[in-house]
Amino acid sequence: MNTTYFITATGTDIGKTWLTAGLVVACRENGVPVRALKPLMSGYDPAHHAESDAGRIGAAATDIDRVSPWRFAAALSPDQAAAREGRRVDYTAVLDWCRAEIAASDADGGLLLIEGVGGPMVPLDARHTVRDWIAALHVPTLLVGGSYLGAMSHMLTALAALREVGVAPALAILNESAGSTVSLADTAASLAPHLGGVPLVVLRRDDAAGVAALAQRLLRRP
Repeated sequence: MNTTYFITATGTDIGKTWLTAGLVVACRENGVPVRALKPLMSGYDPAHHAESDAGRIGAAATDIDRVSPWRFAAALSPDQAAAREGRRVDYTAVLDWCRAEIAASDADGGLLLIEGVGGPMVPLDARHTVRDWIAALHVPTLLVGGSYLGAMSHMLTALAALREVGVAPALAILNESAGSTVSLADTAASLAPHLGGVPLVVLRRDDAAGVAALAQRLLRRP
């Protein structure tokens, strides 16, 4: 049976792609089938595919359409990036595509990772945000936050926004922020009592063993 997770974060450049890429590497090193998808991607330049989110999670330039079918050049929210190109995000089409990918993965026994864009309240169109997308898919969600000053408020605000639409993240992932003035341990200690029962996983940026252990935990479902 396939295990699918949606990976979201408290904002942009928090660590979604770092975590997704790390889980892909950990699974492949242990012979576990894994696919990572980035359905919506802004700021994409085909000339620099390897540095894009899709490239970093393991998508070859030749299969980009299978990993990230909605790509926009401007590094903006999907609704704004699409408008720059005279396009719009077809929310229903995005949902249908994700659901088809989930259904197609049911027999492989590994992980299917769907990486979102920005945080839960990023607009996709005039009516929908990322949290609507998450809620509609009905799959376990990982909420990634950082350890920078202000990160705890951002994590708890994102958690509250998800809970408003009935989404209780399977795990909160506390990801070490580069150059933070706040220690990872102190952030975790202050944050944990406010998570309302959501388990907290703490990861340093160099913690490959921790990411590998998380991959095994996800396969067992938390």
